Amino acid sequence: MSIGNIIDGVIIGISASIPLGPIGVLVIQRTLNKGHLSGFVSGLGAALSDTIYAIIAGFSLSFIVGFIESQLLWIQIFGALILIALGLKIFTTNPAIQLRRQKKKSTSLIQDFFSTFALTIANPLAVFLFMAFFAGFRVVGSENTGIDNLLLIGGVFAGAASWWLILSSLVNLFRSKINLRRLFWINKIAGSTIIVLVVLAFTIWISKEYLF
Repeated sequence: MSIGNIIDGVIIGISASIPLGPIGVLVIQRTLNKGHLSGFVSGLGAALSDTIYAIIAGFSLSFIVGFIESQLLWIQIFGALILIALGLKIFTTNPAIQLRRQKKKSTSLIQDFFSTFALTIANPLAVFLFMAFFAGFRVVGSENTGIDNLLLIGGVFAGAASWWLILSSLVNLFRSKINLRRLFWINKIAGSTIIVLVVLAFTIWISKEYLF
């Protein structure tokens, strides 16, 4: 068993997670509104989704890849609509009401986890991202044993989870300085940013696939 497979997986997991797209904005918003644990658990949902796509890419599950390619447009549309709806929900959320609701009921970390997992798994392009990473790092090959691949995939999850822990921890450092008025504007900015990022990414993808 090579420690190198784990290190490669960690690097790939972090590299795939660092770009602050809609999920990154969501994790930041949840950390500020609901606390460090909520933000980190939300990030773990994204990390699990990324790991599943890494498994598909690493083990070359051609049937699933073929299905994703054949239905890519509809999957992208569905994912974009869900994320836009999420952005609108965050944009219109009143932080004062949200805080009162949180005091009345315990925060559901399970909901935080699975909601982010579902949103991330709705982006099938991630499988091709991991294919590119694996090819670039030359970590997947016929000479790899099952243990090698398991260590690699475990490293991917560990790397992604580490990034979300770092991000939520950094954001949490400034949480005590955020009052309700600032939370109000953070929700507006976070919701708007998610919508803009989704629309921009979808427009670029459509342009490349169907216009050029």
